[in-house]
Amino acid sequence: MRVGILSYPMLFQREGGLQVQVRETIAALNRLGQDAAHPLQAELVDPNRERLDSYDLIHVFSAINGNYRVVEAASEMGVPVVLSPLLSPGWDRASGFRARVADRLAGRLTAWHVQTSYAQTKKALQLARLVIALGEPERDAIMSGFLIEASKIRVFPNGISRQFFMARPELFRHRTGITGPFVLMAGTISPYKNQLGLVQALEGLDLPIVLIGRCARADQGYLDAVLRSPWVRWLGELQHQDPLLAGAFAAASVVALPSHGEVFPLAVLEALAAGTPVVMTDENALDLRESAFALRKVAWHDAVGQRAAIQQFLAEPPDRAAVRALVDQYTWQRVASQIANCYFDLSARLATERNAQPLPQRVHPATPLRQAAPAEQGAALQAEDESGAA
Repeated sequence: MRVGILSYPMLFQREGGLQVQVRETIAALNRLGQDAAHPLQAELVDPNRERLDSYDLIHVFSAINGNYRVVEAASEMGVPVVLSPLLSPGWDRASGFRARVADRLAGRLTAWHVQTSYAQTKKALQLARLVIALGEPERDAIMSGFLIEASKIRVFPNGISRQFFMARPELFRHRTGITGPFVLMAGTISPYKNQLGLVQALEGLDLPIVLIGRCARADQGYLDAVLRSPWVRWLGELQHQDPLLAGAFAAASVVALPSHGEVFPLAVLEALAAGTPVVMTDENALDLRESAFALRKVAWHDAVGQRAAIQQFLAEPPDRAAVRALVDQYTWQRVASQIANCYFDLSARLATERNAQPLPQRVHPATPLRQAAPAEQGAALQAEDESGAA
């Protein structure tokens, strides 16, 4: 089976959790694909040079940033699509209803020349043959906010790279000279990630805060405000495979992630793999059972709650081996195995529907795609939404 992996065009112009997820998933799938009984080849698709129907299946990561067009094109060509939407768990019935009302209003006011991002995301979810959520909260958001049936959704978490389980603090302490307790926050520097909120929450504790992450030019003023605190040290961006990053997670007393929202944050999993407790936003899809001894969820704007949780971990640090055990099953190879099983199950199901055997690798002749007119698209979206709401 030949699987094409796609996301939005600018994906690899920056580094973050999604980039790591895509790379690690492809690598793990290809390791599995060496099994002669279930051959599988996964690769990034260059849509400027390759047709989607030269693949047996397309897996799209992220339902936003115009990716619904990829799902739409593949569906027109008859290529099944698996979608990892990476949606905020904040979506529920109420917010979904408001988004549908806003979409209908925007459509009617513009003769359906304008679509909302909600409508585009919903279209991608509807056209995909299978949807993979990162956790139960994201699954619930997909069902409640976008009216997608439960039978279409599978739940598989992200994985963790092995270097974080084996991380040691000595390299980080030697390179930085930081020897005492400190709080680490790894992620893009931005108001959404809320580094300044963390600094303000810990004001007066005389506790070093180490920041790792890229800062866009537009957020330089925000970074300057964060760095006004004498207790903040910014190390810039570190590559995911850099041993210094894993060492930072192992050396930290607490890892904090008080952002406005996360889906299934790799930084949290990587911190736990290094044995370090975490205080994070309560807007997330991560659900680890019996993890309260090492993982606290606090509202992004609750400075008092963040401060108290961090202080408690500093005063009573959990056993690092017990923290690691929370996530020791979260390997990329295990995740890839689950995803590969989905691919083969979907292929078999579609073959049964066609009363034929699963297709081998194939190359279809070029077929022109018909693009619906804006008014036609809007009418279709409206009809689909009203049908789903019913």
